[in-house]
Amino acid sequence: MLGVGFEPRSRQQHRFLPRAAGQESFRSITRSYYRGAAGALLVYDITRRDTFNHLTTWLEDARQHSNSNMVIMLIGNKSDLESRREVKKEEGEAFAREHGLIFMETSAKTASNVEEAFINTAKEIYEKIQEGVFDINNEANGIKIGPQHAATNSTLAGGQGGQQAGGGCC
Repeated sequence: MLGVGFEPRSRQQHRFLPRAAGQESFRSITRSYYRGAAGALLVYDITRRDTFNHLTTWLEDARQHSNSNMVIMLIGNKSDLESRREVKKEEGEAFAREHGLIFMETSAKTASNVEEAFINTAKEIYEKIQEGVFDINNEANGIKIGPQHAATNSTLAGGQGGQQAGGGCC
């Protein structure tokens, strides 16, 4: 449900996307993850219609228990299993559009678009920082600036581009 950790270019990335869609026993656990999160990945299995049908419930939970500005990316996973597809890509796109989410399809098995999903979510969060939506000095927003970047906090908060001397954004 939520990306709670990420190791770039790892073949184990899918382990960071718990398979909890529609499972009531996980709902109370995942609710605690929403608090203080700047972003979430809402994942369904394109080969299982029931996971798509539960999206509204999971999205309601996410919005009820999180910051109203949290970035949410909707991900249709298992794009490598096209022959077993039960949910059309257009359905995912329409759901995302209707609910103001970012959308993409991925394959955790082949790593197709997995890194991009995290990067695109991080970019959206960064844009909200630039726009002043998230206060980077308030960790309750789900953003923690590392000690090596503490000197750039005022630059980021002031919307001056956030570029460090080394050229990186963050």
